[in-house]
Amino acid sequence: MNNRKENSTNMINESYWKDHCGIAFTLSAIGGRWKINILSYLLHEGKLRYSELRKRLVGISERMLIAKLKELEQDKLVNRIVYQQVPPKVEYELTALGRSLEKILILMDEWGETNM
Repeated sequence: MNNRKENSTNMINESYWKDHCGIAFTLSAIGGRWKINILSYLLHEGKLRYSELRKRLVGISERMLIAKLKELEQDKLVNRIVYQQVPPKVEYELTALGRSLEKILILMDEWGETNM
């Protein structure tokens, strides 16, 4: 989904900061419009099926949800559990690394509620 050239100034800067700054690394893993919401729902509800996530995330397209779940999986924040049955059943849950974001997410929520 990233259409930037690998040797562009923006790409080089982004890569540098993700490798050298903890805040930039964290924001690259959880940033964006939908990732925080997905992580929050999984944090509070445990395992959720794709269709359950889709119902909760009002306004998200199928394509966007699939993309964000794949990104979270690649960053090892979310596990995708596939059950071999008919009809197919897929659930998502936080990994231990994903659960380690709990304090950050709670603090971000509290700060937002206070300063909204």
